[in-house]
Amino acid sequence: MKFYSLNKQAPPVSFKEAVIRGIAPDRGLYFPESFTPLPDSFFETIEELSNHEIAFNAIHQFVSDEIPNEELKKILANTLDFDFPIVEIEENVATLELFHGPTMAFKDVGARFMAQCLGYFSKGEKTDVTVLVATSGDTGGAVANGFLGVEGVKVVILYPNGKVSDIQERQLTTLGQNITALKVDGTFDDCQKMVKTAFLDENILKEMQLTSANSINVARWLPQLFYFLFAYKQAKVQGKEIVFSIPSGNFGNICAGMVAQRLGMPVKHFIAATNVNDTVPQYMLTKEYTPKPSTATISNAMDVGDPSNFIRIRHLYDDNFEELEKNLSSYSFDDKETKAAMLEIFEKNGYIADPHGAVGYLGLKKHQKKQPGSYGIFLETAHPVKFLDVVVETVDKEVEIPPQIQKVMSKEKKSISIKSYDELKSYLLNE
Repeated sequence: MKFYSLNKQAPPVSFKEAVIRGIAPDRGLYFPESFTPLPDSFFETIEELSNHEIAFNAIHQFVSDEIPNEELKKILANTLDFDFPIVEIEENVATLELFHGPTMAFKDVGARFMAQCLGYFSKGEKTDVTVLVATSGDTGGAVANGFLGVEGVKVVILYPNGKVSDIQERQLTTLGQNITALKVDGTFDDCQKMVKTAFLDENILKEMQLTSANSINVARWLPQLFYFLFAYKQAKVQGKEIVFSIPSGNFGNICAGMVAQRLGMPVKHFIAATNVNDTVPQYMLTKEYTPKPSTATISNAMDVGDPSNFIRIRHLYDDNFEELEKNLSSYSFDDKETKAAMLEIFEKNGYIADPHGAVGYLGLKKHQKKQPGSYGIFLETAHPVKFLDVVVETVDKEVEIPPQIQKVMSKEKKSISIKSYDELKSYLLNE
């Protein structure tokens, strides 16, 4: 299968080239040339399949030209070695826990899959690949862990100073080896702008092979469709129409869910729940896409004012707003509402949600008021321990520190401070 640029000013490329390039020469995101639905029998008997078998069937059409079946099975085995349980919260409301991986965030799946693919592609290559990535929180830790020690790959992570949690910062600044963290005086949008600028800087591209591990990269974005299928496998017994509510920042996660739907997964509707960074909720109200500077919130991984992947969603629907509106609702909530939801969930059944999951819960409840009777699943995208201060302050309950987090708490944080693109460029060219 070929992947083409959404700006349509660059030639189509293979999956391998799309992964290594990250972004097309015309600044467009890569997109699969087609989606072939899986057979009805796949979904009718999905509970008989293992997660590895589900993932293999789902991703095969996108990567099979470049990755042999046996190698793909190894990649999936190394990516999906933890659980994705659904937990019932109340009648017709459940959460899909995506935080049982090594960095306790949903991005472990995409980051590990991409790292495994890039490791496979770099075998025998003479030049290193430099992974350049911006993070608003969890991406950095997941990418750092996924690529740690991968031969032939260097990783440079940009994160906004003072705008990620202490644990998130530790997960990307304490590993060393082939991982370098750059602390940026600015917002996530500033970090992302620097990364995108670097990908178009001929002076840099002449000296090194750059790729990105943000969800703009197809190998980070596409495998996120796996856990929507895992959720369907578990919730299918409910016999009701399923809706998914996804805490949304860069919109790669929800877009991957929509790809799972294109592959045939029976799902009724998607809800994109955001914090006050409400570019997409406003678009769904006004039909006008107006990016704006991001605002810092307690759900910091969603502090994105110009979500990169929303163009992929619009493309999925041929930029037909009426068709998109049938399948997508989007609502925004502030920090006060988020904390109230965290407390409500805890008081109902003792479940501790992180701020992002709480926003997903709010989006689902708002949708169910308009469309009662559906079975709703909101995504719990990070372990609450990663937002310890907010969680303890809100629900007044101590959270046990899992082993994955304990091992980074005593390590020294190491990062390089930068303020401008010129400083990033100087670092890349002189490292």
